[in-house]
Amino acid sequence: MKISFIGGGNMATAMLGGMLGQGFAAAEIHVVDPDDAKRAELAAQHGVSVAAPGTALPQSDVIVLAVKPQQLKAVAHELAPAAGKALIISIAAGIRADSLSRWLGGHGNVVRVMPNTPALVQAGISGAYAAPAVDAAGKALAERILASIGEVVWVTEEEEIDGITAISGSGPAYVFYFMEALQAAARAQGFETDTARRLAYQTFAGAVKLALASDDDAATLRAKVTSKGGTTERAINAFETSQLRATIIAAASAAAARSRELGEELGRDAD
Repeated sequence: MKISFIGGGNMATAMLGGMLGQGFAAAEIHVVDPDDAKRAELAAQHGVSVAAPGTALPQSDVIVLAVKPQQLKAVAHELAPAAGKALIISIAAGIRADSLSRWLGGHGNVVRVMPNTPALVQAGISGAYAAPAVDAAGKALAERILASIGEVVWVTEEEEIDGITAISGSGPAYVFYFMEALQAAARAQGFETDTARRLAYQTFAGAVKLALASDDDAATLRAKVTSKGGTTERAINAFETSQLRATIIAAASAAAARSRELGEELGRDAD
């Protein structure tokens, strides 16, 4: 089985590392990237074959499109004659499967994926949508590849990818924002920067580890920490007074709306 990557950036590199760790053979993998240094790095680090754009693509069973969304239309037009029957996996944010299929000359064997940045440490979660032409074997192969960078959630309607984008795609930024604020709160309490960082980061890491290990939902876990009349209750009341929960929900809705807009903007055929 031959797997080709178009684009060798951070996400593609993360996928390569995860795939090789899960038993994919380096000899099966080919990467196309315009950067000479990046190609040399990938070849040396992972033992995969590499080539510059414009070089004939080897016949591939799977082609992973890991380029910027703004580049995907041109890449797809160039790729169309060589796509054959390959399963196309696109991790380009915002580009809908039907737009990509159209640019590929009607090639419908397409899986659209929304990964997130924790994939860089094989701790991500990807939302995936398989176009109607993708069979069970193609979907299983896509899942095997995507599992190399974390968990996979499949959606049955492509519109749900906008919600995935809003929650897990953009979600790490929300978490980092809260971590940043918690670190600033620690600094306001008089702690030095390094100590404030440790307090904020490990509090998040420990809380997530506890949540993942527990059968309780987040609301129950929160209640267990929140004693009546105590310090945590006072803080939670401040969150509620400022409508923090509603703000987070509204922010995610805004992200989903922007994802829909980008799908329209990036999917246009007119330049």
